[in-house]
Amino acid sequence: MKILVTGAAGFIGFSTSMALLKRGDEVIGLDNVNDYYDVRLKNARLSQLQEFENFKFEKADISNFEHLENVFQIQGPFPKVIHLAANAGVRYSQQFPLQVINSNVVGHANILQLCRRNDNFEHLVFASSSSVYSQNDKLPFSVDNRVDRPVSIYAATKAADELISHVYADNFDLPQSALRYFTVYGPWGRPDMSYYHFTNAMMNSTPIRLFNFGNMRRDFTYIDDIVSGTVAALDNPPAHNLQSTPIRAFNLGAGNTEALEKMVSLLEQNLGVKAERIYEAGPRGEMPETFADIELTRNILGYSPSVSLEAGIEKFVDWYQEYHR
Repeated sequence: MKILVTGAAGFIGFSTSMALLKRGDEVIGLDNVNDYYDVRLKNARLSQLQEFENFKFEKADISNFEHLENVFQIQGPFPKVIHLAANAGVRYSQQFPLQVINSNVVGHANILQLCRRNDNFEHLVFASSSSVYSQNDKLPFSVDNRVDRPVSIYAATKAADELISHVYADNFDLPQSALRYFTVYGPWGRPDMSYYHFTNAMMNSTPIRLFNFGNMRRDFTYIDDIVSGTVAALDNPPAHNLQSTPIRAFNLGAGNTEALEKMVSLLEQNLGVKAERIYEAGPRGEMPETFADIELTRNILGYSPSVSLEAGIEKFVDWYQEYHR
């Protein structure tokens, strides 16, 4: 099957594309390859994908409708689309709100409009985020929790995407799955994420900053588990019927919550380096804890995360030392 994957040079997009290619799907990867972080890492990911004959790459910006429309016309039609392209990062969104809104909201709307035009379109899977839960006090986070009280621009864009998608699903019968990803980590990851950023700092004898005075907890989810959930969602579009709108939200997390300090300790053990910690309150917009309720995802998609934080950090450090050798 021909599948469009936006954000194919990104962490989750690259890893998901690789899984699809290995099972024999034809993948059209789309990315603008911006310099939000080291472009060399993005190009290295793309070079891995370009070894497959069933992969084609298109450089385009999802916020530019004409460029995106051209890709759909030349490479399409696409029966299924995995939309992962976005400006990521809570702190980045606070600094550059208009850029993030343009990419995440306008870009998402562009994808929706072009999927709607596709004949016999089957399913749009798109990246939402655990950030949409923001001020929820009830743990673990259920897909039934409120998502209308964001504490960051990034969270607001992802919640807006879900709302706009609901309208397209309802008004235009466009089947969709919104995937609320929880703190994804692992090999080929994003250098701005805490585990990668801390590793760089520790290897360069630079202090690391721990927000909320170190009292942060996250549902750390290994990339292979995220990919298995994403592909399972792709293969299970919501049913068309008169009783329900064809859109569903799924939590993709490990299903537990771990202290940020534990992750740092695991990095110390695997790197053989002691971290110099600086404890501070940190910026607004950071959630003190995330924890995914994954029962719905288990029941509908057969999702079963299996990689522990201990094993995942070991795998990441092995990759990091090889890549940065």
